[in-house]
Amino acid sequence: MGAAMRRIHVGNALSAFGLGFTVPYLYVYVAQVRGLGAMTAGLVLAVFAVAALIVLPFAGRAIVRRGPLPVLLAALVTAAFGALSLGLAGSAWSVLLAASALGAGQAVMQPALATMIVDCSSADTRSRAFAMQFFLQNLGLGIGGLIGGHLVDTTRVSSFTLLFAIEAAMFLLLVVVMATVRMPHSPRVEDAPASAKGSWKRLLGNRAMVQLCVLGFVLFFACYGQFESGLSAYGVEAAGISTSTLGTALAANTLMIVVAQFAVLRFVERARRTRVIALVGLVWAVAWLAAGYAGLGHGSQEMATAAFVSTYALFGLGEAMLSPTVAPLVADLAPEGLAGQYNSAFALVKQLALAVGPAVGGPLGASLHAPYIVTFVLFSLGITYLALRLGRQLTVAQDRPWSVRGSRVVSRGGAPAEPVAAEA
Repeated sequence: MGAAMRRIHVGNALSAFGLGFTVPYLYVYVAQVRGLGAMTAGLVLAVFAVAALIVLPFAGRAIVRRGPLPVLLAALVTAAFGALSLGLAGSAWSVLLAASALGAGQAVMQPALATMIVDCSSADTRSRAFAMQFFLQNLGLGIGGLIGGHLVDTTRVSSFTLLFAIEAAMFLLLVVVMATVRMPHSPRVEDAPASAKGSWKRLLGNRAMVQLCVLGFVLFFACYGQFESGLSAYGVEAAGISTSTLGTALAANTLMIVVAQFAVLRFVERARRTRVIALVGLVWAVAWLAAGYAGLGHGSQEMATAAFVSTYALFGLGEAMLSPTVAPLVADLAPEGLAGQYNSAFALVKQLALAVGPAVGGPLGASLHAPYIVTFVLFSLGITYLALRLGRQLTVAQDRPWSVRGSRVVSRGGAPAEPVAAEA
């Protein structure tokens, strides 16, 4: 890694570390510690999603025109202001305004950092760079959450103010680190050919990218959109899982990612990207079947607990396979100069899935146990189908970049000229 990439990875770790301090305790802080009730706490969580949906369409254009670094610095300052304000807010309106600033800043960080990774990596190193990003994000979140859990005290507002102040300090420290990054020259929209200057119209005309966005929505809806809503509700109501076991399951998910991330990378780097995504769908189908056994089977409570924890671990295995696969594919589908636009569009799809997932999965998982499992087994199999279908839209360089590295063939954006399916 060059100096710029090392600083970017440090930045990813710091931002995740800061978020880990507060994300697990946000609901408790608003509803109980500030005494604003469950309704306000729910609105705060909704504001995070709404803020992201509002700013992401503009963020992509800003990244294309100004470059990812200035946009990232602005997002970090906004997030630091929001985090500190949230720690000091005492009324419902001040909490909601602070949450909107924090949510908007967090949302813009994702595509900006992803675009910086694209600009500082080559086709040979991109998968490994995104794998490292995902590894450090999960490690930072886990360590931040662990330390935050020991600092927080629900009887003292000041302990939560300290957590939000630490989060704000991490964002400001990241501003200092990122300000030292010397980015290589990367194409901007002014440098791009005329055919690439259409922004959203150009993106929507890219059939492969549209299919990837549909696939991405199903991926995030069937996994991340269920972690802290439908799946946890199902575990408690159907499988009799305790809150401490839920914590163990989330820890198993993080541990699997940390352990498996670089173990699976060798396989992922030598396989077709769409085949890897298709395999993730099958792995997650098995994970949902394990969850079904935990809640609908007739085994002992110990067996149900083991099956439920295994569900989260299998999700982690799938996540480790996706991290070096999906993000580099988004970058390779983007025309020169529009990587920021494509990263923002994919982040927007993720936010939509994370907003819809809990709204659908929460009530379903809590009350309709068998239909809930069947629904998400089918969604997981749908991932496999959509991935294989996407493979017919990609060029060899997009789906199997390792096979053309020796010839230095580059194929980005646009319609595929040499579909992978034609090889067969």
